[in-house]
Amino acid sequence: MLQSFNEIVSKAKSLGKITISVAVAQDLEVLEALKAAEDAGLAKCILVGDAEQIKPLVAKVGLSADTKIIHEPDIDKAALEAVKKVSSGEAQIYMKGLLNSSNFLRAALNAEFGLRSGRILSHFVALQIPGVDKLVFKTDGGMNIAPNLQEKKGILLNAIEALKNMGIENPNIAALAANEQVNPKMQATVDAKGLVDMAAAGELPGCVIEGPIAMDVAASAEAAKHKGIPSKIAGNVDIYLVPTIEAGNIFGKIMVHFVKAKNAGIILGATNPIVMVSRSDTPEAKFNSIALACIALKR
Repeated sequence: MLQSFNEIVSKAKSLGKITISVAVAQDLEVLEALKAAEDAGLAKCILVGDAEQIKPLVAKVGLSADTKIIHEPDIDKAALEAVKKVSSGEAQIYMKGLLNSSNFLRAALNAEFGLRSGRILSHFVALQIPGVDKLVFKTDGGMNIAPNLQEKKGILLNAIEALKNMGIENPNIAALAANEQVNPKMQATVDAKGLVDMAAAGELPGCVIEGPIAMDVAASAEAAKHKGIPSKIAGNVDIYLVPTIEAGNIFGKIMVHFVKAKNAGIILGATNPIVMVSRSDTPEAKFNSIALACIALKR
């Protein structure tokens, strides 16, 4: 069990320093996060982008003087060059700088040099929520709009593998819906039941999954007891599987902006973890995302 981002950082540090390849790296807050990662002993970086813009920012944040900078002012070419550094093994993590997500991901999926693995790409978020005694994880609130049953299976397989790489075995998974009754008019309930059936058939090994399950029951053993719902995971969920991108987006932003949770997010399903941070993320969240990617990396 991981209780805080401090533990994630400590674990990442214990695994040894890796290299992050940054696409269009002329972004001050991204470089601040990279400086924090360098200071923490987690990673060094390769910066791809407009060198004339990158160099003064590197000096401003205090990154090492020997930080490798590759001059490529064209955004799409810079993204592809950054991906090449990962696919060649020179770097282990691909990170977004000052470019649109669509351009960033297009390079990641390049047929010749990209990071395709044959699996679905999915967004994976860690949350340190005040009053909760461990980190919880949410997927997918940033990549797949309305995943079907098979896509949700792939999303969960990504998440289970990532947690295993973090040392978390047999995670508890809540397949969220509005209630606990299967209703053919509510696709989330049908899919949740389908995932539970898949787990029973051995198609989702290494986890305990319940669903459909409402958020109150998943989050509180007392709520489950009050509603008369038997549950092995209520109040002790590791992974919250959201039914749609809207649900995941709202869930995450409520946690951050109203509950003041700390957060980190990465993309799973490629050959290597991908750090695709939002412009609204704080430097701390960007640093946490780097640390999360470091321990999600299969070594």
